[in-house]
Amino acid sequence: MSRSQIMLISVLLMAVLTTAFAASSFSLFNNNDNNQFSVSAQDESSKTSPTTVFGGHGTGYNSITTDGDVIDSVNADERSTLDLDPMKYLREFNYGRVSTTENGTTLHDFTIIVEDKTLEVSPGVFMDAWTYNGTIPGPTIRATEGDLVRINFINKGSHSHTMHFHGIHQSDMDGVFEIIAPNGRFVYEFTAEPYGLFLYHCHVQPLELHIERGLYGAYIVDPKTPRPEADEMVMVMNGYDNDFDTENNFYTINGLPYYYMHHPIQIEKNKLVRVYLVNLLEFDQINNFHLHANLFQFYPTGTSLTPSEYTDVVTMSQGERGILEFSYKYPGRYLFHAHKTEFAEKGWTGSFFVKEEQAEDSAALVNKANSTESNKTESLQYTAGGGSQ
Repeated sequence: MSRSQIMLISVLLMAVLTTAFAASSFSLFNNNDNNQFSVSAQDESSKTSPTTVFGGHGTGYNSITTDGDVIDSVNADERSTLDLDPMKYLREFNYGRVSTTENGTTLHDFTIIVEDKTLEVSPGVFMDAWTYNGTIPGPTIRATEGDLVRINFINKGSHSHTMHFHGIHQSDMDGVFEIIAPNGRFVYEFTAEPYGLFLYHCHVQPLELHIERGLYGAYIVDPKTPRPEADEMVMVMNGYDNDFDTENNFYTINGLPYYYMHHPIQIEKNKLVRVYLVNLLEFDQINNFHLHANLFQFYPTGTSLTPSEYTDVVTMSQGERGILEFSYKYPGRYLFHAHKTEFAEKGWTGSFFVKEEQAEDSAALVNKANSTESNKTESLQYTAGGGSQ
């Protein structure tokens, strides 16, 4: 067979195949009564209900509708159980086992255990974390200036770790050179000084890995003369790099992205609020906090009782911290978030719900009065009868 005959046969075969493909495509488009793609037709019962996802800092703009799964959203978090509990952490201050030494010094005795844990840090997103006492951030440690702090440190993790406290203490208590191997123990003991807001974290290299995995927390030293009474809370700013490219995928306050959007922090109108704010974000150079519809007095590091400025935004590099004091004049819901848009829209957004000042309503006062009168009557009956009836 000549070369020209082979080429002719090839062309004819190509033409036949093209005609067959066109015919089958025409049948696919037209043989369905509803003019649907029969190969992709979906049973109504199997369709996913559309979900609206809102962008920006909250609802009202940049909204899209999707039939797909929502990995994380400002308005979608239906988990009934959480590995981390930011609401509990917010107002939980740990004073340890408190006792008095022979010389009259107050002693705070803590046990801190390092554990490897797999934590759900966003709906459906899990992280192999390294934790102090099972949480990110670790427990908030609190004492008064001049008190003795003792940390019984136990490393149950798979890597070597330490606890490095910011503040003033001896060299051998600094958590840098005394590396604690897996299954090892160490006792840190130092005087709490000076008063202010500090932090602690693992100081084993590579530091960015140990901090990014979750080994950090807040450390508060109160002045001997207490600060004015306030609704106090701790906020630790952090992030998570879940794909190990040294860039954060999520940004949070107290461990879970968007948590305080789903669960607004309730505060009272005209009541002083005091926030102990710490930045422990890894990889990004700065982080910040912006309060909506209000301003706060800011005390950098908390080592002075005089505020440095009255503002609504504060910016911090890693390890910086400060105390914020404010109160709201008007009830309602107010945002707070990072004034770095990327951080805010990847989880670092929350809200306060300001309630009217707490007061007993008239019905409660009537019930209280009736209860008091009833107790008086029972007491009189008991006395008159020489005993119970």
